[in-house]
Amino acid sequence: MFNQIQDFVTEQTQALAGQAQKFRDDPVETVREAALTSAEGIKSLKQPVRVISRSGVKLTAISQTALQGLIELQSEIVTSALTDAAVRLERAARADNVVDLLQEQAEALRATRDRIVDEASRAVAIFKHAGRDVTKVASQAYAKVVESDEEVAPAPRTTRKAKRPVRKAVRKTTARARKVAA
Repeated sequence: MFNQIQDFVTEQTQALAGQAQKFRDDPVETVREAALTSAEGIKSLKQPVRVISRSGVKLTAISQTALQGLIELQSEIVTSALTDAAVRLERAARADNVVDLLQEQAEALRATRDRIVDEASRAVAIFKHAGRDVTKVASQAYAKVVESDEEVAPAPRTTRKAKRPVRKAVRKTTARARKVAA
């Protein structure tokens, strides 16, 4: 693990040293390259931003539809619960004896249980449908963003190196030759 960290730090140091050398050799060309690279990067963000904003609109519509369904379901649940309570009270008032009362209450409980199961399954269906739609929008957005990155990815550019005066190279070789001779 430590060796991997050292290798990573060494690679980063070498890359930074290379950038510093490049900047020192020709700062104007380095700044131009950086500006061009930045401009290309900014231009390449247009399509992903559009895709994400359109996806946001779609997700808003999905959540609005799901919430609308849930609110309507909640309204039906409350209405049916109130209706069931009223029916139970009416049955209790009409019951001739305790046995009839208990039988009617047992029937009402079975109906209530069935109603609750039905309402719960409807709520789950609303969430499933919304989840599928969200997954679909997210996968489409991801595919479009990745696709646009592959299309926009610029081909590796070959940069022209700055010309150096020949005499600098001659001086270095002459100086080395003197050191070797000495």
